[in-house]
Amino acid sequence: MKSDLHKVLHPIAGRPMLLHLAASVAALDPARTVVVTGAGRDQVEAAVSPLGIATALQAEQLGTGHAVAQAEAALAGFDGDVLILYGDVPLVSSQTMRAMLDRLNAEDAPVAVVLGFRPTDAGAYGRIIAEDGVIAKMVEFKDATPAERAVDLCNSGLMAVRSADLFALLARVGNDNAAGEYYLPDIVMLAAADGRRSAVIETGATEVAGVNSRGELAGVEAAWQQQRRAQAMADGATLIAPETVWFAHDTVIGRDVVIEPNVVFGPGVTVGDGALLHAFSHIEGALIGAKAEVGPFARLRPGAVMGEKSKIGNFVEIKKAVLGAGAKASHLTYLGDAEVGAGANIGAGTITCNYDGFFKYKTIIGEGAFIGSNSALVAPVTIGAGAIVGAGSVITADVEADALALVRPQQVSKPGWAKRFRDAMTAKKAGK
Repeated sequence: MKSDLHKVLHPIAGRPMLLHLAASVAALDPARTVVVTGAGRDQVEAAVSPLGIATALQAEQLGTGHAVAQAEAALAGFDGDVLILYGDVPLVSSQTMRAMLDRLNAEDAPVAVVLGFRPTDAGAYGRIIAEDGVIAKMVEFKDATPAERAVDLCNSGLMAVRSADLFALLARVGNDNAAGEYYLPDIVMLAAADGRRSAVIETGATEVAGVNSRGELAGVEAAWQQQRRAQAMADGATLIAPETVWFAHDTVIGRDVVIEPNVVFGPGVTVGDGALLHAFSHIEGALIGAKAEVGPFARLRPGAVMGEKSKIGNFVEIKKAVLGAGAKASHLTYLGDAEVGAGANIGAGTITCNYDGFFKYKTIIGEGAFIGSNSALVAPVTIGAGAIVGAGSVITADVEADALALVRPQQVSKPGWAKRFRDAMTAKKAGK
C-alpha cells in the first residue's frame, strides 16, 4: 500500500476493511473472535480492542498455516467451529460465512469447508480440484502442474474447520514447497490422507476480492458502492445517476427518497422517507427528516438535524444544528451550534458566529422567526419566536419574541456627490 496506515485499516465506504469483516462476523454471534497480527500490530490492536476482539501475534510471517496456528492459545478450551477469514478480504457477507458453517455441519461432516470462486483470470491463485463439491486436491499455483493450473476453481483462502481438527492438522503441516511456507490449505490434503473428506462451496469473485494495492482498494470500493446503490434502489429510493452517488457503510435511506447526481455520504447519515437531496451535496453525521430538501451544493456536517419538510439550500453549511419542521435556510448561510425553531426562515448570507477563538457558543432561533439577509448572530444569543431581524444586522444581544431588531446606521443620501467625485477623479487621472 506504500502507507503509514496498516493495510487492513484502509477504509471502504468510510470504515476500515478489517472492521467491515468484524461487523459481518459479529452478526453470527461468535463465542470468540481473534485477529492475528504482525507488523503494525499496535494500529490493529487499537482498532479492534474497543470491540472486545482478542489478538494473537505472528512474530514471523511463515505462511497462512503458521498464522492460524498463532491463534491456538487464544482459542484454548474452545470446542466448536472455527471460521478463518482474511483482513484484506473485506466484503465476505454474513450469509456466505453462515453457508460455510452450515456445510461444515452437514450430514457427511467434512473436515473442512473451503470457499472457492471462479475469477475471470485465475492468475496465481491456488487451485481446487473437486468433484460434486468434494475436494480431491488443493494446490498452490507455484506448485501446480500445467493441467492443474488450467482449472478455474480457485481457493479464496477462507475456511471453516472444527477446532478439534484444526490445530491437530496444523501441527502436521510442513514447509517443503516452493515458497518454504506453512500453507493452511495443506490441512485438507492431510485430512484426505487420513481418509477424511473436505468440501468446497462457491461464491462470486467480487465477494472474495483481496486488497494489496491502492488500485485494488479502489476496485473493492467501487464494487461495494455498486452493490449498495442497487440495494438503495431496490428498497425504494431513486438515484438519478447511480454511479455518481457515494454511500458510507452505515447510510440509511428511506423510501421515495430522490438523490440527484454527485451526492456524497459520510458516516452516520439517516435520510427519512420522501426527502430530496439535490446534486453536489456532501452529508455526514446528519439526520434528515421526512420530505426535507437538501442542496444543491449543500454541506451537512456531524450533528446536523433537519426536521420534517425543512430545507437547506445551495451553498448552505450546517454543523451541530437542529432545524425544526418547515424551517429553511435557502442559500449562502452557515449555521453552527444552533437551534432553529419550526417554520423559521433564515435569509441569504446569515452566519451564526459560534466561535470566539477559544470556545463554541449556541444560537437559538425561535419558531416562525425571520432572519434577514446578510445578518450575523453573535452567540450566545436567542432570537425569540416570531421575531424579525432586519437585513444586514449584527445581533449581539437577545431579541424578544415578535420584536424587530435593526442593527445598522441610518442611510444618508448626498445628491450629485457621485457625479462630482467621478468628474474630479477623471480630471486628476488626465493630469489636469
